[in-house]
Amino acid sequence: MAVMVRTRLYRNGVLESAGFPIADVSEHITDPDAAVWFDLCAPAPADLAVIAEELGLHALAVEDVLHDRQRPKLDVYDSHLFLTVYAVRLDAATGHADSSEINVFVTRNALVTVRSDDRFDIDQIAKRWDAAAGLAGHGVGFLLHGLLDVVVDGHFEVVQALDERVEALEDELFTDGGAARSLQRRTYDLRKDMVTFRRVVLPMREVLTALLRRDLHVVDAAMVPYYQDVYDHVLRVAEWVDSLRELVGNIRETALSQQGHRLNEIMKRVTSWAAVIAVPTAITGFYGQNVPYPGAGQPGGFWASTLLIVVVSAVLVAVFRKKNWL
Repeated sequence: MAVMVRTRLYRNGVLESAGFPIADVSEHITDPDAAVWFDLCAPAPADLAVIAEELGLHALAVEDVLHDRQRPKLDVYDSHLFLTVYAVRLDAATGHADSSEINVFVTRNALVTVRSDDRFDIDQIAKRWDAAAGLAGHGVGFLLHGLLDVVVDGHFEVVQALDERVEALEDELFTDGGAARSLQRRTYDLRKDMVTFRRVVLPMREVLTALLRRDLHVVDAAMVPYYQDVYDHVLRVAEWVDSLRELVGNIRETALSQQGHRLNEIMKRVTSWAAVIAVPTAITGFYGQNVPYPGAGQPGGFWASTLLIVVVSAVLVAVFRKKNWL
């Protein structure tokens, strides 16, 4: 097969082999004491069909693998379970959330992970299994827990990074006034990332809840606390991202309120100066009439109008400044 493959074999809770050819999997899955994992990265439909026939995978599950962007879910079939989860990270170049779909087949003694690309570092899961080797005796339940634990830990890292971005926006909102175009764009991008992130995080609650069902016989009693710990992390991430969405909404509303407030301040100043300028306009217009009036054609009339302009304008400026309009 022209496909990247990683394999592991546990027997009686001990890592017996790794990196063996995928053709040898069929020899191990018949052993009730064995737990086999193999990973397929970007398999061709023909390659996937061979695996499906070997493990007896349901056609609908295989079809879901071939169609990207499934909703995170757990489907239960007679001979196996099918999970879709998403590993999420923040792209270092763009800062946006980037998700990788991981499809998982779970049989009695085999765990199969299928990825459409290599953006997710699958070696993280192997390291997690090695760090908890004492639990390997629990078979496929142990393997699946390691996978879910790595995925959910990645969600935690992303939501922490999003929290830091929200705090940075809050600081900029009150230091720089919050009306800058760049701030508005970053707020929009952050809200968009959160919507995408929330879409792959919230359904994980349903996935973990379903896995903890006793009738599925995937998680034995000894592994239940470990799955409950992952479930608790899922709840915390979901609640955290919801609170961040509210904060981003508040930042947007506050920025709009500040913008409206600044516009009102500008309008008050413009109106105040217009009122001050209207005084000399009105007075000079009055003295410019082509009809006789007291002081017409006399120096006293000129000085009287000038004095009136200065006094009234000064009074208006003093009043507007007292009201903080200038």
